[in-house]
Amino acid sequence: MRVRALSAVLCSSTLILTFATPALAGETGGAAAGSPAATTAPTVNPSPAAPHVHLAPVTARSFNIAYRGPVYQKTVTGAVVPYVPPALAGRLGGATGGSPVGVAAAIKPELLVPGSTARYVGGLAAAPMSAPAAVQEIIWAGNQIIGLPYIYGGGHESFSSPGYDCSGSVSYALHGASLLATPEDSSELEAWGSHGVGRWVTIFSNPGHAYMTVAGLRLDTSAADDPSNQQGPRWRPLRASNGGYSVRHPLTF
Repeated sequence: MRVRALSAVLCSSTLILTFATPALAGETGGAAAGSPAATTAPTVNPSPAAPHVHLAPVTARSFNIAYRGPVYQKTVTGAVVPYVPPALAGRLGGATGGSPVGVAAAIKPELLVPGSTARYVGGLAAAPMSAPAAVQEIIWAGNQIIGLPYIYGGGHESFSSPGYDCSGSVSYALHGASLLATPEDSSELEAWGSHGVGRWVTIFSNPGHAYMTVAGLRLDTSAADDPSNQQGPRWRPLRASNGGYSVRHPLTF
């Protein structure tokens, strides 16, 4: 009898649930026979929520890109300190703040702002602190050519140029994050990277023009949908739509 009972307990988890004493039930997390829990189906834990995937916007209804929040600067030592804009920034014109034309690339600061959206600060773009390092590097590289003139073919013979055209500007920014080894024209950018909108960076190109959006700002030589009406490489508001372009993004983001 004792052998048969022991065998039944070992071979059937059902019997354990049915005949467990109250003490044993408490130790194993079950319920005593006859209690309400014994006849209630076990609760199934819901599947964990899918992780949030950041998607930077590529269109906007408003062309206002003014920003009044905190701005920081990454120093050459890697420290992050509050940014104190130069006196030049206060004298810039244009509906969207203008651009620091003539400021040497070597002294353009690596700006940072809290959150996941790039911000327009005195003509430059401040990279979001939560963005991947490569996204920040794209923004800081783009800043180095802001204010230079539009030159057809500029930035294609070499990444170093006195001015840039549309695809030359995009190429320069991508090169700043080591994503492009040689400049590409707008037709070549139609097949660059991966198809579709990226999480942080999206490139729009066709045989005649190219521009890119990075964390909610647009790097473009065209003043389309930009009240400043300035030509040449500039950070600009997102467009209301991006129709007529191939849409690409870096493979990893």
